[in-house]
Amino acid sequence: MVLLFGLIALCSAYGEGAIGDWGALHLRQDLGAGPGLAAAGYAAFALAEACGRLAGSWLLLRLGQTRVLVLGGLTACAGMLAAALAPSLPVALVGFALTGLGVANMFPAAMTRAGLVAGPNGVAAASTLGYAGFLLGPPTIGFLATAVGLSAGLTTVSVLALVAALLAWLAGS
Repeated sequence: MVLLFGLIALCSAYGEGAIGDWGALHLRQDLGAGPGLAAAGYAAFALAEACGRLAGSWLLLRLGQTRVLVLGGLTACAGMLAAALAPSLPVALVGFALTGLGVANMFPAAMTRAGLVAGPNGVAAASTLGYAGFLLGPPTIGFLATAVGLSAGLTTVSVLALVAALLAWLAGS
């Protein structure tokens, strides 16, 4: 179970790292945004993520950890698909914001679940795996950007968010 929650954290952190390193370039290169607007993509993501985390305790209490993880993964999946495949800058900005809302509570909820299953050692193992996603995301996107294009590479964030939602659903059932 700890490995499962570590994988959920990895999928979540992969998106955070990828957006932080590649989001602005996507907006600049693929959608023609100026430098200021290109930076707004990460700002939209980070602001939405912060708001989601601030509401996290309320959401977790209201919906439960499994629903927060599943809905977070689905929201991040849809948001990143919108951001990566956006035909225009406003759609991409909304997509980045939705992605931020989606991933906001995935890592913390996965760590909580790992702690409930295996205590501090579970949190340590799951967070190590989770932070590996943060480190693997940017170079993976860079490799894919070279091979198939940045937009296509960024869709892997959506795929992993969907994987996280599925893993959370399996863990909760």
